[in-house]
Amino acid sequence: MSAWVPSDALGRRVVCGTEYATVRYVGSVPPTAGIWLGVEWDDPQRGKHDGTYEGTQYFKCRHPRGGSFIRPNKANFGVDFLTAVKDRYGLNDEQDGTENTLVFGKKTVEFVGMDSIVEQQSQLNQLVDISVRECAVSHAGQKEEISRTCSNIRHINLSKNLISSWEIVTAIASQVQNLETLNISENKMKFPSTSTSVSSVFSKLKILALNQTEITWTEVLLCAPGWPALEELYLTSNNITVLERPGNVLQTLKLLDLSDNHLLDGNQLHLIAHLPRLEQLILRNTGISSIHFPDAGFGCKTKMFPSLKRLAINDNKISQWSSINELDKLPSLRSLQCHNNPFMDTEKNPETLRQLIIAKISQLEVLNKSEILPAERKGAELDYRKIFGNEWLAAGGNWNPEKNKPSEEFLAAHPRYSSLCLKYGAPEEGELKGQQPLTLKNQLLTLTIRCPENPEQKPVEKKLPESMTIQKVKGLLYRLLKIPGSELKLSYESSKLEGKEVELDNDLKPLQFYSIENGDCVLVRW
Repeated sequence: MSAWVPSDALGRRVVCGTEYATVRYVGSVPPTAGIWLGVEWDDPQRGKHDGTYEGTQYFKCRHPRGGSFIRPNKANFGVDFLTAVKDRYGLNDEQDGTENTLVFGKKTVEFVGMDSIVEQQSQLNQLVDISVRECAVSHAGQKEEISRTCSNIRHINLSKNLISSWEIVTAIASQVQNLETLNISENKMKFPSTSTSVSSVFSKLKILALNQTEITWTEVLLCAPGWPALEELYLTSNNITVLERPGNVLQTLKLLDLSDNHLLDGNQLHLIAHLPRLEQLILRNTGISSIHFPDAGFGCKTKMFPSLKRLAINDNKISQWSSINELDKLPSLRSLQCHNNPFMDTEKNPETLRQLIIAKISQLEVLNKSEILPAERKGAELDYRKIFGNEWLAAGGNWNPEKNKPSEEFLAAHPRYSSLCLKYGAPEEGELKGQQPLTLKNQLLTLTIRCPENPEQKPVEKKLPESMTIQKVKGLLYRLLKIPGSELKLSYESSKLEGKEVELDNDLKPLQFYSIENGDCVLVRW
C-alpha cells in the first residue's frame, strides 16, 4: 500500500528523522515501481546526486550531491499550528496525567493533565507566549480555529519548522489579533516576488526574526508595507549582498541585525542610512572593509543614521583607522563593538588600542561592552594628544594659534586632534621631549611612593614599567612594607591634576591605563 502524498507536496518542506529537505519532485522513477519524492536536503552531505537518475534529470539542486529520492512514508509533512501547540503544552486529547508547565502572561503555572475540552480551551486561551520550535508545523489548520482557541497570544516562536511560504505565516498570524513578536527563523520559505496588498495582519507586530530563511533585501521591502509598527528586525545568515533604499517603509525600525550576510561593500550602508528611528545596527561578519560618510568633512557630523546609538561591527575586514575616525561623525553614537578587525592588529597592547578608539570617538560611552568612565576618557584623550604631538608639530602644528596650520594629511589621520588641543590646550614642549614611540610598551616610570598616613615611612623612589598592573605594584609594596596587598589602597597625584587624587581601583589595569607619568606620586594607605 503506497503512502499518502499531499496534493501540494511539490515545494513543501519535510523532515526525515532529524534531516530537513524541500520536495522538488513527486512521481515515478523508472524502472522502479510506485511514487517517489525527489528532495533537496538542507545538508548536502546527506544527498547522493543532483536530481539526475540513470541519465534522466527529474529535478535540480544547488549542490551537485544535494539530492535524493525517498519514499513518501519516510517524509514527515508536518502538522497544523494548533496541533503542535497542544502537543507541546500537554493539551492534546490523550492525556497521560503527567505534570505540565504553561506560561500565562508572566506567570509559570503547573497543572495535571485535564479531562474536559472546556478546561483545555480555558488553558489555551490564557497562553500569551507560545514556542513551537522544532514541532514540524507546516500549515495554519482550519480557518479561524487558532483565533477561537488561543485568543490571547502575543508572542510566537515558530523557528525551525516546516513552513514553506510567507502565505502560511500570514494565515497563522491573521488569526492572532494582538501579535507583537514573531520568530520564524530557520524556515526555508518562499516570499512574495511582487508587491502585495497591504493588510492589517501584522499591524501590531513589533519584533520579527527572519534569520536563515533565505529572504533577500528586495523581498524584505516587498513585505515591509505590512509591518507598519515594526521596531526590531533580525535578518542574519540570509546571503543578503545588496541593499536598496527602503523608501517609505521600515520608518519605525529601531533595531536592524544584518549579521552573517556578506554585503558587497561598506557603501551599501548608505542605502539604509536615512531610517529615521534606527538606534541599533548589528553588522557582525558582513565582510565590510571600510566605513565612510562622504557628506561630512573633518570634525563635522553626518546626516546619515541620525538616531544610531549602538553599532556592532565585530568580525569584519576593517583594516584602516580612518573608518574609526569616520564613526565620530555619527551624531548619536554611544556604544561600539569592534572586536576582530584587522585594524586592531596594528596595536598589540589592548589597553593602548582601547585608549586610541576612545580618543577618536568623542561621544562614545561604551566600548566592546565595557563602560567608559570620565577619568578613562580624560586619560585617553590626554595621552592621544601627547603621543601624536611630535607628528602634529612636524605636520605644521604650532603653539602659536596664528601659525598653527597642520596639514590636510594630518587632519585626515587625526580629525579630533584640533578639538583635543582646544579642550586641554596644545601639548607643551616639555611633554613632547623624549616622547618614545607608541610601540615601546615597557617604558619605565620614575615614581615616588609615599604613605601619607604613616609619616615614619620615608618616601621611596622606584622605576616601574608602565605596563605593570596595579596587582603587581601591590605585590612589590607588600615586600617593601610587609602589608598584605588586599589591605592596600592606592591612588596617585600629579602636578597636572592640581592636587586631586586619582584612585588606582582596578587591580587588573596597568599603570598606563591611569595616565601616570614620570615624577608622579603614588599614595599608599591601609
